[in-house]
Amino acid sequence: MSREHHYQTIVTWTGNKGTGTSGYRDFGREHELSADGPPVIGGSSDPAFRGDPARWNPEQLLVGSLSQCHMLWYLHKCATAGVIVTEYTDTATGIMAESAEGGHFTEVVLHPVVTVSAQEMAETALALHADAHKSCFIANSVNFPVRHEPTVRVSG
Repeated sequence: MSREHHYQTIVTWTGNKGTGTSGYRDFGREHELSADGPPVIGGSSDPAFRGDPARWNPEQLLVGSLSQCHMLWYLHKCATAGVIVTEYTDTATGIMAESAEGGHFTEVVLHPVVTVSAQEMAETALALHADAHKSCFIANSVNFPVRHEPTVRVSG
């Protein structure tokens, strides 16, 4: 069975300082990302590209999307396998290489730290990261490696 899901977002540039894009340094990179329902996200470019460091940039959002997708699939896989996760944190990292034509990501590494409720769940909890990775819609859509280096802890 094949199903399609459609997503729509709206990006609105808010960085016009009065003269539009009259020069490279004459406009702000600020913008807003919105969709029907969730709150607006304030965005900009990476500070290396004249962006506002107090706003999210597209590169951070891509790394965050990969992390979120993995986590959601992982929690699903754990629930169906009888693994009780009590805590989950991921400090994901991404590397983008700049070139004369622009740039591209070379990899993203997820570093999930998972706490499970019992020692006998730890081995399965570790193995389920591979299953979650195979299921992640976002990881399956990018043209660079997405690796995971998980840590599993037992509560108590």
